[in-house]
Amino acid sequence: MALITIASVLALEPMQESQARAWCRRLETGDILYFPQTPISFPPDDLSFLLGQQQTGSTLHKNIAYKPNLDSVSGLDDASAAGVAQLQAIMRQYSQDVTRFLARFLSPYQGRWQLDYASFRPQEEEGRDLPLRRRNDLLHTDAFPTRPTRGARILRFFNNIHPTRTRDWVVSDPFPLLAPLYAPDQISLPATGNSASRALRSLANTAGLGYAIPSLKRSPYDDFMMRFHNFLKENASFQAECRKEYLQFPPGSSWMVYTDMVPHAVLSGQYALEQTFLVEHQAMVSPEFSPLSVLEAMTHSALV
Repeated sequence: MALITIASVLALEPMQESQARAWCRRLETGDILYFPQTPISFPPDDLSFLLGQQQTGSTLHKNIAYKPNLDSVSGLDDASAAGVAQLQAIMRQYSQDVTRFLARFLSPYQGRWQLDYASFRPQEEEGRDLPLRRRNDLLHTDAFPTRPTRGARILRFFNNIHPTRTRDWVVSDPFPLLAPLYAPDQISLPATGNSASRALRSLANTAGLGYAIPSLKRSPYDDFMMRFHNFLKENASFQAECRKEYLQFPPGSSWMVYTDMVPHAVLSGQYALEQTFLVEHQAMVSPEFSPLSVLEAMTHSALV
């Protein structure tokens, strides 16, 4: 894992296809692409509005979420109708701006991703009182309990919009190194199941039971990734003894990483924005490094 600093996006314009593929390969092998000066612009009034937002500290919502497919925000503790509308407009613009930038910067992925949630994170991360599996300060790889990816990669683009403070992360060795260390000895490999179990799962989802029982929507791959997320957070020896690299992202910076591959935790910081993309596995420049390919090689089976 390396932190790749990209000092000036303008110096890279126009983006060559070979360079775009090289950036994709860097991400797919577990590197973090870091922009000391964010390529996303924010009107001063929008920043002022975001920096004025406060959550109550409730554990009900970790973040404020924007859902582009519904053009809606959720997770606010208290807000007027005008405040919700303003936040919705800011998050809509942020989501569109990040998407436009990455469509150029990571052009091999353009049209081959699903635009997932964006989030606004106004709370101080240090010392948050959250249940263990929801804690951000424990190293973990990402998986979504109710939104299985079926092998698509979780690419996340972050902005630190705090005017004075860094956002402090710690990262560890990527998935291709970690998975063989723990599976199958400490965590079982994905169970592929037989045709009857797959048919039953498909029938249950067709009947709408997947909404009531989220695990029914998960492929064997998604089930393992959810269990691995929990396993890392619950593994005290891993948290204490694994190799760690500490990173500080200054005000006004951006970074992006495949969070399903790189174990990460946020130790401190306040006021950040993030946009998630689910990138098709078939769009990978170096698919052999993906968690899906790693697990399929370990199990000698198709997992989605």
